[in-house]
Amino acid sequence: MERILFTLNGTPVAASDLLLAAAALALALLAFMAVNLARRGRLEREGALAAAERERVILQALSEFSRQSAGLNGLVRGMAEVLGSRQADLARLVSERLDTVGTRVGEGLEASSRSAGEQLAKLNERLAVIDAAQARVAALTQEVIGLKDILANKQARGAFGQGRLEALIKDALPGSSFAFQYTLSNNTRPDCVIRLPGDPRLMVVDAKFPLEGFTALKQASSEEARKQAAARVRNDVLKHVRDIAERYFIPDETQDIAVMFVPSEALFAELHEHFDDVIQKAHKNRIIIVSPSLLMMAVQVIQAIVRDAKVREEAHLIQAEVRHLIEEVNRLRARAEKLDAHFKIAQEDVDQVLTSAGKVAKRGLRIDRLDFGPQPQAEAALPYERAAE
Repeated sequence: MERILFTLNGTPVAASDLLLAAAALALALLAFMAVNLARRGRLEREGALAAAERERVILQALSEFSRQSAGLNGLVRGMAEVLGSRQADLARLVSERLDTVGTRVGEGLEASSRSAGEQLAKLNERLAVIDAAQARVAALTQEVIGLKDILANKQARGAFGQGRLEALIKDALPGSSFAFQYTLSNNTRPDCVIRLPGDPRLMVVDAKFPLEGFTALKQASSEEARKQAAARVRNDVLKHVRDIAERYFIPDETQDIAVMFVPSEALFAELHEHFDDVIQKAHKNRIIIVSPSLLMMAVQVIQAIVRDAKVREEAHLIQAEVRHLIEEVNRLRARAEKLDAHFKIAQEDVDQVLTSAGKVAKRGLRIDRLDFGPQPQAEAALPYERAAE
């Protein structure tokens, strides 16, 4: 009988039971350990597979990354090449633009310098013109000073008036119609005498004129001085009018009127504006006071009178020349009519030549066509054509 070792909850436990329990426990432990080992092996295999899978995925990712990196490197190289070419193009374009800008700037500077040179040349020309004008003004100033000196001297002033008078008379009248410093029968010598056609009497023109009174009148600074200068002008001009009337009016030798020439339009206007009484007294003494423009007008009238007188004197010669002209015209008309007759005859000959040429052309056309039939009556040759053949 087995030995009972203890009781468990009233159940006796023997040694065999304990051994069986220990064996069962050992078996359980072994089974547990086997299960754990199997599980651990399975887990290790799964981990190895997972690690292998992860390694494969990592390798695949690394391969993809390498491929993408290579593509990226190619793209970077391509971008670098594109950027290099673009940079070269940009540098070339910038260089060309800089060259163009430099050329334009150079052309602009050249044009500006050329324009500046032209402007300077024009400025120099204008300065030269201004210098010349200044020289002319200086010369004119000297001439005015000289004129002032001339007008201050009575003899020089008379020579100046005489010169203007001679210039006006010589430009308008023929030499036979005037004379300067002509001696009259009373031994007086007027500045100029004019011969009018159809009248043996001479018209006297005096070129002397008192100027001192007008100078004093212009320089007068007060009313009293102005009155004194005006009185002097009036007395001087009236005295000159009386001298002309006493010296140059000779019966049957000079005209009933004489001309007093004032060589200045300003003095003439001053005289007419402020000294009308002097003008009236001169007219009463048969003295006509004229300025250069009025003398020119009078000389032109005299010129027309002289021309008309010469035409009347030469009327018979003009008529003879007209008759000769009419004869020449009639002779020319007769010759023109004769030439017209020659032209008509020549035109008839030309018409006949054209008719013969037309018929020759028609016969040549018939020969070319081998048409040797009877000739139509309309194309029969004319007698003068047969004679020519």
